[in-house]
Amino acid sequence: MIYPKEPIKYDLYDELIADQKELWTIHNVHDPALIKDGDTYYVFSTDAKVGGGELTGGIQIRKSKDLIEWQWEGHAFEQIPEEAFAWTGAKGLWAPDVTKYGDTYYLYYAASQFGKNQSFIGVATSKHIEGPLTDQGEVFKTEHGKDTPNAIDPNITFDENGTPWMVYGSFFGGIYLCEIDPTTGKLVEQNEGRLISRRPHSVEAAVEGPYILYHPELKKYYLFVSYDSLFNTYNIRVARADHIEGPYLDFDGNDMTDIEIEPNKTGMKVLGGYKFGQEEGWIGPGHNSILKDGEDYFICHHARGERTKKHHALHIRRIVWTEDGWPLVSPERYAGEKEQSIDPDAMAGTWECILLDKHENNQIFSHSIELLPNGKIANEENGYWNYVNDNLYELFLSGNFGKQSIIVLTAWNWSNWSPTLVFTGKDEDANVMIAKKVSKRIEE
Repeated sequence: MIYPKEPIKYDLYDELIADQKELWTIHNVHDPALIKDGDTYYVFSTDAKVGGGELTGGIQIRKSKDLIEWQWEGHAFEQIPEEAFAWTGAKGLWAPDVTKYGDTYYLYYAASQFGKNQSFIGVATSKHIEGPLTDQGEVFKTEHGKDTPNAIDPNITFDENGTPWMVYGSFFGGIYLCEIDPTTGKLVEQNEGRLISRRPHSVEAAVEGPYILYHPELKKYYLFVSYDSLFNTYNIRVARADHIEGPYLDFDGNDMTDIEIEPNKTGMKVLGGYKFGQEEGWIGPGHNSILKDGEDYFICHHARGERTKKHHALHIRRIVWTEDGWPLVSPERYAGEKEQSIDPDAMAGTWECILLDKHENNQIFSHSIELLPNGKIANEENGYWNYVNDNLYELFLSGNFGKQSIIVLTAWNWSNWSPTLVFTGKDEDANVMIAKKVSKRIEE
């Protein structure tokens, strides 16, 4: 087995760099959009920061050659585009997305004010991904107190025929989908589009940050959304459809527009706030984008440090796919690891396990288990684990955990700064479990 090499080390809580943008690296990233251009990866993100003076410019840009070490590139705009500011009075730009039609790059951005849907999605173009940009103005806007949707959080995806679509929305009326004209980058029809996801007002209609991925081998469209509050209970859910316009159904067949059932019942929860053992955990991971890089898939999102709950940082994680075609997310940030066969001899030892309970969106704490070399589990009368093939294993625990089909990965433990093993898996009801190995092999 090959473990990832020691990555670059960042201090999330370094407040001395608050006004030194060239040192921000993964710092101050919120609502990140990940794209690859040639051999370089780019992240575009919301105007947001912790500490220091007032923000200047609009939309942060970072780049990397390996998805691990990031450097500050600058701002996409020196100021908020005039039309967007006139409609919203926004103090910064939010939740960008970048795509390419032909030889032109299109940067979509959102302007609004917190808690209102007086909002504006605009687009700017350039012949180079790093700019300079020419603003092309409005794509879609909404008026507070009048319109149902909220015109923020745009994401562009291409269907199986290469046709671009924009999915957008945050709280209020839910998530909507519109077809895009690739010659203009704007809507084919000037209306709100098709509703594909929403939540009831009992939870403040809290769904946002949509992203749609088409998987060409599985021939499915996957809708990723974030539930709840970006400050503490953010968590990422997924559903899928046979057609880009939906309906988007979760593992249990629940339609993501169904607001008659319990509000946390829809969507397969693949990541939420967590804490392994005594290690520092993460709060509110969410607002993701997805990158298909050759045969590899990565999820890009922000998360908040447990120590302050205000410092937010860039996370890149590997996505793995279950045998029945559902995406799962690595419990650790990406450090260069590859999917590979995992030797059963490496599995025995102490693991910290977390069941991502879809009905609990606060930070979840881990439960310690001991995998014994003989395939049994310490202090579990009927517990067992066994090798299936490659990096696929089966695990059975009593209580709420149940029988899990798990995918094991080598990883870097960013908390105690060492290589380790992790796994992510789900049971027959799509309850997802993540785990990290924290000790060497034990003896019976």
